Amino acid sequence: MVAPTNSAQAALLERPLLEVVNLETHFPVRRGVLQRVVGHVKAVDGVSFHLAKGETLGLVGESGCGKTTVGRTILRLIPATGGQVFFDGKDVYAQSAASMRALRRQMQIIFQDPGGSLNPRMRVGRIVGEPLEVHGMASGDELRHRVESLLERCGLWRQAADRYPHEFSGGQRQRIGIARALALEPRMIVCDEPTSALDVSIQSQILNLLSDLQDEFGLSYLFISHDMAVIHHICDRIAVMWNGKIVEAGSRDDIIERPKHAYTQALLSAVPEADPRRKKARLKFEGMKM
Repeated sequence: MVAPTNSAQAALLERPLLEVVNLETHFPVRRGVLQRVVGHVKAVDGVSFHLAKGETLGLVGESGCGKTTVGRTILRLIPATGGQVFFDGKDVYAQSAASMRALRRQMQIIFQDPGGSLNPRMRVGRIVGEPLEVHGMASGDELRHRVESLLERCGLWRQAADRYPHEFSGGQRQRIGIARALALEPRMIVCDEPTSALDVSIQSQILNLLSDLQDEFGLSYLFISHDMAVIHHICDRIAVMWNGKIVEAGSRDDIIERPKHAYTQALLSAVPEADPRRKKARLKFEGMKM
């Protein structure tokens, strides 16, 4: 076998971990007694972006813009209407059920509602350990040890494995969700508004935890949020989404300091000032045809 050249090696190193090409997710609108399709809601309409290894890409926009649908469609939790998604060079939508099962180990998600995403009838140890059992990665004493280690790494205590989700605060439940997402040692995690349901003081703790875990495990994050302040804190690049499309994308500093699109400017004007004596003009975005 011929050894790869330096340029070939460089190309492999530079290849994005995730590539999204013209992604579309349309939902049918049905009316009448026969529930005939009379139209479609274009929740995601031709979205393209990439995510590098070890990078955090922020997908930001107001509620209903389609950003959560993007994250779930990438993971095949929602079927795509069109477009392609490549993970480490593999076409996600071309995978068989068996191949997709193996691929899911590398792509995980942290949900917005830490309470609603945890089964209230299951103890925390089973919630975190279930993915390891399903994928045949651990059992018995080894499973217990790995679960306890994950909980400790996420800022909880080992005995938390024997309790139920309702016995924890919102921030602690989100830590359980993070531990579950880490269990399979993924390479990419979709963070779907992971701090929006938490108090401000707890938000910073969760963001710091995610940053530490990224450094430790080399994770890539697709970080979905409506909060520009949170996006500014944790992301390397930002993609601004409106009405199912990405209207502006670039480095964090470019988007925050030199926004070009009127919608991006309006989002930034809504970020509260830390100093109450300073007042910032709130911009209004009336919308426009794409």
